[in-house]
Amino acid sequence: MAATIDMTTMFKGFMGAVPFDTKVFEDAIKNSASLSEQFAGVALTAAGKNADVWTKWTNDTLTEISEMSNAKNDPADYAKSMTDFASVQAEVAAENIAAFAEIAKKAQLDAVNLMMTAGKGVGEEATSAVKKATTDAASTAKKAAAK
Repeated sequence: MAATIDMTTMFKGFMGAVPFDTKVFEDAIKNSASLSEQFAGVALTAAGKNADVWTKWTNDTLTEISEMSNAKNDPADYAKSMTDFASVQAEVAAENIAAFAEIAKKAQLDAVNLMMTAGKGVGEEATSAVKKATTDAASTAKKAAAK
């Protein structure tokens, strides 16, 4: 009768003969978490700056509305007050939109820099891992050939 092949023993022998370093995976997970943290920092900084711009804009607008709503002696003063308010709002809107654009531009630049730094690091790690794997495989092949 034919003997049954013990697959467990065969796979244990195979896995023992092939070098496998879990440190590469651990490092990849740590690097990924660090990169995510940095991206979150960029996003949260931009969101905080946007909130500051909105808050200032809102407070300034409420102050101007308060001044505009004061009682006037002459009916023409109401028209002038509304015209002044609209003029100031148009100017402030342009300034605030420019501020939002600068915040977005800085966040985009920071994100691109993070991606380029991460890509460079990944390339270096991959080169190092391939060299190590090649060396380990050659060493294992020599050992297997010598047996």
